[in-house]
Formats: sequence, structure tokens, C-alpha cells
Amino acid sequence: MASNKTLVPEAKDALERFKMEAANEVGVTLSNGYNGDITARQAGSIGGQMVKKMIEKYENDLKAGK
Repeated sequence: MASNKTLVPEAKDALERFKMEAANEVGVTLSNGYNGDITARQAGSIGGQMVKKMIEKYENDLKAGK
């Protein structure tokens, strides 16, 4: 069973900013706090954008030898 617990609590604020940035890029408006009123499609778009950006960063880090 998956857990929604943040593995590194110190990263929670950065993850929240990252989520808001990804939502903005795909045109979904999120509020601070509860966002259970967005559609599954919108939530999937946000998650997909986050994964896309993480993969891009990883690929760039590999190219740079990091």
C-alpha cells in the first residue's frame, strides 16, 4: 500500500512549490490546502508535468556528469 507521507519532511515546502508551478504550467488553478474539487484529468496533468520536469532534470544532470 502506498503512503502519502513525505520521506524528507524538510522538502515539503519545496515540493508544494513544485506542484504549484507544474499546475500553473498546465493551466490548473490550485489553492493552498484542500484541492479535492479538481478533476482526475487535472490531477493527472499536474502529476504528469511534475514527472516530465523531474526526468528532464535527471537527464540534464546526467549530461553534465552530476
